[in-house]
Amino acid sequence: MSDDDILAPHRPRSGARSGGSFSGTKARGPIIDQDGHEIRPETLEQGFSEFRFEFGQGNPFGDLTREQRVARIEAIAKLLDVAFILPGTNIRYGIDGLIGLIPVVGDIITTAISLWLVREARALGAPWYLTARMLGNVAVDGVVGMVPFAGDAFDVMFRANMRNVRLLRRWLDKQPRI
Repeated sequence: MSDDDILAPHRPRSGARSGGSFSGTKARGPIIDQDGHEIRPETLEQGFSEFRFEFGQGNPFGDLTREQRVARIEAIAKLLDVAFILPGTNIRYGIDGLIGLIPVVGDIITTAISLWLVREARALGAPWYLTARMLGNVAVDGVVGMVPFAGDAFDVMFRANMRNVRLLRRWLDKQPRI
């Protein structure tokens, strides 16, 4: 195929018989979908006006209730700290320990996620002393986690995110229900 055929697809190809172009010709016969069912031409003319995605119950980062936010924080903390069990032992670890195996970058990523969890706790109304303690847990986890291998073992045992969720849950339990 020559470059002219690619750049100008509506022109008949060289060597093709005249009238062989598909532009302006009507399709003959029924239109069949991939399952073998006939498609009415009227439905094709509508285009994609009815085409849309449904992602469950709305935006996952949008308007959530207090309990939904806490449940999301708990789920992420469990994924980071205690999602898996080391086979043959009772030691639990999460993706924080796995991602932390990537030198420096892995610890930066997991620390950023942990900081986002603290930000969410602050958005729930956690007082400054509680967020300061949570930030301390994240800082210890991040700084000690930078040490190769020993820091990853510390990440598995310290579980800063689960500590922070426990602190937040204790504080929330003391708050009056509105």
